[in-house]
Amino acid sequence: MPRTALLAPVLAFGLAFGLASLASAEVVHFKTALTPAQEVPATDTHGSGAADAKLDTATKTLTYKVTFKGLTGPATMAHFHGPAAPGANAPVLVSLGNNPKSPITGKAQLTDDQVKAFMDGQVYVNVHTAANPGGEIRGQMTRAK
Repeated sequence: MPRTALLAPVLAFGLAFGLASLASAEVVHFKTALTPAQEVPATDTHGSGAADAKLDTATKTLTYKVTFKGLTGPATMAHFHGPAAPGANAPVLVSLGNNPKSPITGKAQLTDDQVKAFMDGQVYVNVHTAANPGGEIRGQMTRAK
């Protein structure tokens, strides 16, 4: 049998596998509103904010923008936390920095477990202040429609 006859099925399989991998990769959009009522326990402030993120599932790259205003004082920290359902607390997944200014923008390379937490709706964002060191405003990340 000629070598090209043997090569054709191998190439066809490789092409099909490559296309299937591309088809399963996607960019998933997430968003949330950050409010004092979502903190655990809830805080009594007038702060508010929003978070938007895009997760490229092929590269596991998260691109994010977090905005906030009306806090009791300057933000001291901000983070993505998880895995956690709404109303539960969890450890930091991705730090958004110390003493951040609004808007916070950036990218993070995620692990497989972190990607899973985002895809399962088990990630929240919170912004901390000196008056509320556990977090002043918070929001659970959900898939944007």
